[in-house]
Amino acid sequence: MVSTSGKSLGLPSPMKVVIFVSLALVAARGELAASAQVNRSVASLPAVIVFGDSIIDPGNNNGINTIVKCNFPPYGRDFAGTKPTGRFCNGRIPSDMLVQAFGIKEYLPAYLDPSLKLEDLLTGVSFASGGSGFDPLTSKIAEYVKKIKSGAGEKKASNIVTKSLYLVVCGSDDIANTYYSTPFRRGEYDIPAYTDLMVNSASSFFQELYGLGARKIGVLSLPPIGCVPSQRTLDGGLGRACSEPANQAATLFNSKLSSEIDSLNQKLPGANLIYIDIYSSLLSIIQNPKQHGFEVANRGCCGTGNIEVSVLCNDLDDIQTCQDDTKYVFWDSYHPTEKAYKILTDQMISKYGDKLN
Repeated sequence: MVSTSGKSLGLPSPMKVVIFVSLALVAARGELAASAQVNRSVASLPAVIVFGDSIIDPGNNNGINTIVKCNFPPYGRDFAGTKPTGRFCNGRIPSDMLVQAFGIKEYLPAYLDPSLKLEDLLTGVSFASGGSGFDPLTSKIAEYVKKIKSGAGEKKASNIVTKSLYLVVCGSDDIANTYYSTPFRRGEYDIPAYTDLMVNSASSFFQELYGLGARKIGVLSLPPIGCVPSQRTLDGGLGRACSEPANQAATLFNSKLSSEIDSLNQKLPGANLIYIDIYSSLLSIIQNPKQHGFEVANRGCCGTGNIEVSVLCNDLDDIQTCQDDTKYVFWDSYHPTEKAYKILTDQMISKYGDKLN
């Protein structure tokens, strides 16, 4: 979700391809599944495979040449082992909570995690990268269909590929950073045209996943971007109100995205794309924090909470960083706390769980 450079890094197509290649190779070694250390008695999905931005990046950016990182304190202070993992949060993120709720495993690991084991691929990984977006300015999804299932085990690989849940969380950077925070697109597009560009890029990505064998694809809407602390600071005036232009852009994009998903479900045989509205859920928490057990919704826990995110949220902010992050909706100036994520994920599973699992 975050991009301190003002550009979204884009959905990483080379990594996307590797997952299908790796799944095919690993599937040929079915004995690995029997040795997995995960209780999967309640799981019906073989795997969850995630693409997107910093909302669900569990540490892929740790090994990428980018300043969009968070593998340092105070990030991860409430995670298992109280250590930073590269998750843009104080603790777990939605992808972790989702795989745990579905009985697949405890955490969804980063594909670029150097400690990743072969059996981890059988139950899914995250390719999400902080700063990613749909805008093809920095991301052109390439076709690598010929590499799918190269190796062996086509039947087992096909089962994993076609029956897994693919989750896509993207687009916030395109509006908050690429469009509003830099001049790269505003001179060329107005918001209606820019959201058309985003939807077209998103649709192409979904169709590529479909072409690679994916059938069940969950797509999260954009959140109320204008109400995250950093956007309040940058565009909310002296009172740090929500940025209405950013929220209106997110709402317009969501409407177009939902319609495109309906269209793709009609167009693609066997496709099951699920539009997941998180805009309303997060806005409700922000507007009514006390009803959800929070005290602060307009700034983050880290530092002043007004602008700190990624490298700006660090040990130097310890004096100002809050002691009790459970009182805060946001951990830094862009990303919710683990507590807020848990509420949002529980609501998502309650509303869409039957379609996703």
